[in-house]
Amino acid sequence: MPVVKSYHAGEMIFATQVGNHQILSDVPPSPDWGGKDRYPTPPDYFVASLASCIAAFVVQYCNRVGINSADMSVELTYDKETQPAHFKNLAVNIYLPNAELAERTNAIKRVAHHCTVHETISRMSGEVPVNVFDKSG
Repeated sequence: MPVVKSYHAGEMIFATQVGNHQILSDVPPSPDWGGKDRYPTPPDYFVASLASCIAAFVVQYCNRVGINSADMSVELTYDKETQPAHFKNLAVNIYLPNAELAERTNAIKRVAHHCTVHETISRMSGEVPVNVFDKSG
């Protein structure tokens, strides 16, 4: 089973090991959080992972069926709520400026819905279990 680990890297910076890669994150630059806007926040990575996952699935599909995906982009918009902190009103726009989609628009939408991140969000039916361990194990 893959494991992702996040470490406190000093101040309010966090280093997260994802396979062979390290991602750095900061917290919001506010008096409450004390971040300095040096890196994206963890929630920023969440929405970025959704947008980039959709983009990857769409390009893979386009390549497979012969649709021109040059200059393709995915734009994700959302609102932030604070009580409790969460995102809402997520919406995705896929731009394929060099493509002739004809009858393939609905297929592109289905592909976007099947990206791993979107599928995970759609299938979540409860909270993620959280365990806490101290120095005693």
